Amino acid sequence: MSAEVTSLTTSIDTLRFSTAGSVDDGKSTLIGRLLFDAQGILEDQLAILKGATIKHGHVDAGEPIDFSLLTDGLIAEREQGITIDVAYRYFTSAKRRFIIADTPGHEQYTRNMVTGASTAHLTIILVDATRGLTMQSRRHAAIAGLLKIPHVVVAINKMDLVGYAEDTFVRLRGEFAPFLAQLAFVEVTFIPVSALKGEMLANRGTSMAWFKGQTLLETLETTQAHQAVEQPFRFAVQRVARSKFGEKSDLRGYQGRLDGGALAVGEDVVVLPSMAQAKIHSIQTYAGPITRANAGEAVTIVLDRQIDVSRGDMLVKPSVGGHGGVGLGTAPVVADRFVADLCWLDTTPLDLNRRYWIKHTTRSTRAVVESIAYRLNVETLDKTVETLPKIQANDIARVTVVCQRPLVFDAYADNRATGCFILIDDTTNRTVAAGMIHGANK
Repeated sequence: MSAEVTSLTTSIDTLRFSTAGSVDDGKSTLIGRLLFDAQGILEDQLAILKGATIKHGHVDAGEPIDFSLLTDGLIAEREQGITIDVAYRYFTSAKRRFIIADTPGHEQYTRNMVTGASTAHLTIILVDATRGLTMQSRRHAAIAGLLKIPHVVVAINKMDLVGYAEDTFVRLRGEFAPFLAQLAFVEVTFIPVSALKGEMLANRGTSMAWFKGQTLLETLETTQAHQAVEQPFRFAVQRVARSKFGEKSDLRGYQGRLDGGALAVGEDVVVLPSMAQAKIHSIQTYAGPITRANAGEAVTIVLDRQIDVSRGDMLVKPSVGGHGGVGLGTAPVVADRFVADLCWLDTTPLDLNRRYWIKHTTRSTRAVVESIAYRLNVETLDKTVETLPKIQANDIARVTVVCQRPLVFDAYADNRATGCFILIDDTTNRTVAAGMIHGANK
């Protein structure tokens, strides 16, 4: 192995996508069938799947495999025929790698849907052709919009149960498209599919010759995976390591993941919130030292001199000018008060009179929700302002959060990694809410 490599990246990229929709829309069946048709299931997995079908399967006559059981691994999921937890699957086509998050459709498990979709480049929203749009279809679309997922594929599923009728597909597309247009997605694609029969997934099939668009797999292979490397450099320190780093054996290494931009040996960095400055002496990885690191890579950064850097601090790049010679033209915000969109996940409603733990990047501190501006109506996207607002499970609201210690953040629209946070109940240790920062409240 070479003593030094220039990057950890490879020529084939990775697309992360999630599924969403109402209960029984066929999310797990679609993922299982897609993996099967794309040769993403190993022989031993297929044998286990066939055995599980005999014990727990829900299939029509003539269908030997219940593909939903590939991702529905919990006993309760197989007994009830629903997805409860987030199931992750991985496969590779000739063009790229994929990480799939099969998320629950049931309203009770919306928190798991938020978790699975939070890192996705693309989400697939399933709509049952026999039932049409539901509250959960709109709820999941609204959450995907808040999570700033750039690409949405609306899969009109179970087309086999409506005789593969083109007018059904056109009608449902016409009903859903105006709603999705309000959520500012980069791209919205509608595809008619039959997950059970494998039509328009990896193969076009023969039943919907009237549809001239791409198959689902072709769409997944050609959709651009927006990479954070184009964003300003962000590095939240997760751990301080005391080790021997070559000739600088007296220095410490700062471990974490690049949440945006790129970094090279010799470049200047500024530590926030202290504003201390240093140069990059070396960048260490498990495979050895590298000269440049890109967004998404986990590395250890060694600076050229000893300065006070702790877990929760953030390294950014300076620019010319500014206070004391340090300018941060693309700087994150350092503040203890901000406005955010909050998705409440817990069965216990939000209490404005109590403190929660807030977890943001690698920093944790106490926080309170100071005020509620409005609740979002997920059916109409109207902003409901009430005299005595009450935020409870599955509500989405615009709020003001005040923290005990300042956080270093970007707006979620600019950087998803540094613009998101969670609230934790300090007595039960449950995650009660997920938030997307809108901006600083001055």
